[in-house]
Amino acid sequence: MAEYYAKSQNSLSFEVTKEGRLIGKLSYKSWFKFNAIIEIGDSEFQVEPKGFWGTTIELKDHERVLLKFRMNWNGEIVIQTYFNEVKNGYLFKHRGIFKDSFVLTDQEGTELLVMKPHLKWTSMNYEYQIITTDAFETFPDKEIVLINTLHCANYYMSMMMAGTM
Repeated sequence: MAEYYAKSQNSLSFEVTKEGRLIGKLSYKSWFKFNAIIEIGDSEFQVEPKGFWGTTIELKDHERVLLKFRMNWNGEIVIQTYFNEVKNGYLFKHRGIFKDSFVLTDQEGTELLVMKPHLKWTSMNYEYQIITTDAFETFPDKEIVLINTLHCANYYMSMMMAGTM
């Protein structure tokens, strides 16, 4: 089990840390688009919507797609990874109203991480506490998946806000 924190200095960028050490960054290009850059060490990955409606989001290493996600009809986000030519599926979902959190599960329904958002009222920016399981910590590409779940949480909240307007 490990504990990570994602903090936003402004509404367009997040830094993910573990024990005070920088793991990576998620930076959005603008408030109203889902395009983003994920930086982990010296590597940079592009996150961009695909298709006419932009409902599928792809994470790419140059032109190679490493990960895709889309929201299904009941508000869960279906994630597919393609690391090392191996396809895996995950589900990212919102849990609770009063105990507000997000959960990432594998195809068997096993919890891999829990993400708890905290709104900083003084700056109106979100921070997240992310608790991962021992199983998640063994993932070879866990940093990419971890920072992508942060993007999924932001995507979920913006889609739900759009649905209430």
